Amino acid sequence: MRGMDAARAALAREPGSEPLEVPPGIREGIRRVFGQELTVEQVVLHVLDDVGQRGDAAVIEYCKKFDGVDLTSLEVSEVEFGAARRGVSDELVAALEYAAKRIYDFHLSRKGEVGLRLDAQGVGYMIQPLGRVGVYVPGGRACYPSTVLMTALPAHAAGVSEVVMCTPPGRGGHVPAPTLMAARIARVDRVFKIGGAQAIAAMAFGTESVPGVDKVCGPGNVFVTLAKKAVYGVVDIDGLQGPSELVVVADDSAEPAFCAIDLLAQGEHDPMARVVLIATSEEMAHLVEGEVRRQMKAVGRHSILARSVVQNGMVVVVDGPEQAIELVNLYAPEHVLLMVRDADTYLPRIRNAGCIYVGAGTPPAIGDFVAGPSHVLPTGGTARFGSPLGTSAFLKVTSVVAMSQGIPPEMASAARAVAEAEGFEAHRRSVQLRTEGHDR
Repeated sequence: MRGMDAARAALAREPGSEPLEVPPGIREGIRRVFGQELTVEQVVLHVLDDVGQRGDAAVIEYCKKFDGVDLTSLEVSEVEFGAARRGVSDELVAALEYAAKRIYDFHLSRKGEVGLRLDAQGVGYMIQPLGRVGVYVPGGRACYPSTVLMTALPAHAAGVSEVVMCTPPGRGGHVPAPTLMAARIARVDRVFKIGGAQAIAAMAFGTESVPGVDKVCGPGNVFVTLAKKAVYGVVDIDGLQGPSELVVVADDSAEPAFCAIDLLAQGEHDPMARVVLIATSEEMAHLVEGEVRRQMKAVGRHSILARSVVQNGMVVVVDGPEQAIELVNLYAPEHVLLMVRDADTYLPRIRNAGCIYVGAGTPPAIGDFVAGPSHVLPTGGTARFGSPLGTSAFLKVTSVVAMSQGIPPEMASAARAVAEAEGFEAHRRSVQLRTEGHDR
């Protein structure tokens, strides 16, 4: 599309306004499992209620119905961890250890000071890590060891006492070896072979096997996302991550081949991933489009890319980088790649984005795996107010008021006046008794 008016209309969105897309075959699966037509929301609420009431028995039942695995034990054993180590190469172990160190060090350096802070008047706050958190890692037929590192390590850096993890097993009821190896490297305390809404329910409510947690974090499918939304308030959540997103901003200095491969890389995550090219000329738009079609033949995952890039992808032509940045802020994407001259000069102008990749030498794939910041990012326009997963997500603040030296007269007077205005006589007297004394 060409011009700002068309682009604004296409890219404008409000967080929460976009319906969660249901992948093909899900509705048929729901009919098969439940014997009736149910919405995804109805399924999630049913599963949450059932797990809350029946615990492990309900979890095991849904793992069999949804994932086709018949589990006798929900927790991954030491024997399975040992088999996982034998099932991965030394090269992968070294790569995961390298990534883990970078991720942990990055988050540890941004932890901030934990403890008590009071000013001279005895007013302040206390920062403490959460006690136990649960991380969800997608799995089943796929394998995401990087997500283990990107969720568990920020929690450990924050000082969380215990990290438990749920991930769906693959065929045969086993978690993929790279995922388990990453869990061991990331010092995950306990791993459970549970996926979907039943995993979120187990961590939120607790079962005979799965301990209840204070917070659930990590990306997942539509069932996981809706389950996280439903349990918020019972536990905290990190956000509602949807399909992955990338906006590439390209001027006439951009390398079309780099732009194309990064669009394809983001698109290969999921058929519902969203990729957008904002080019400052028709020529660059056509060059990148040609590269996308050429390189797509070589990268595989054609059925996924046919939807995410070819069918759902968007190309916008505007008059310059300034207009492109305006559209980035409007769309508030998960990832932005700046393929423009003097890319770093545009950083202060971007208000709404989960992660910004600066310049031709910075592929988003580096951020996905090893750079350091977590790849668990706000999507669906929530970058307008949301933040990447980091140590702050695992810390809580408690206000502290300690008037051991007595309440200052002007503070007491103001408190009494406000209490009287609001009709709270006991509040007023509570302050008065401490400042003016009382007859025994």
